[in-house]
Amino acid sequence: MSRAALTDPATRKALLFALLAESLAHFYAHAAWLSETQLSALAGQWLSQAKLSLPSAQQRDFARLGDELARELAASLSREAGLYAAHEMMEARDPRYVSPFAQDMLAECERRLAEHTLL
Repeated sequence: MSRAALTDPATRKALLFALLAESLAHFYAHAAWLSETQLSALAGQWLSQAKLSLPSAQQRDFARLGDELARELAASLSREAGLYAAHEMMEARDPRYVSPFAQDMLAECERRLAEHTLL
């Protein structure tokens, strides 16, 4: 089965959001950051489930950007606020879950993607 290329801006934003959420959740659960390789593998899993493809170099670009965003967010939050943020973002991966915080983070993901010409 062939996979479609990841070209839709909304889907690219969703991928970055998912990587950001996973990175934050892992950090607050284990007090350690995921490696670029681990985040890149998560990107590959996400893409596979969505029946999409992205060259491995671009998967690494998304992984790096997700890690950068997660570390910036964690540095700006207390532990309690970070736990809340991670929880909200993990829940918001389900499109039926409405979260103003997650909407703000999606907008930030979109901004960062445009900045890095990945959108």
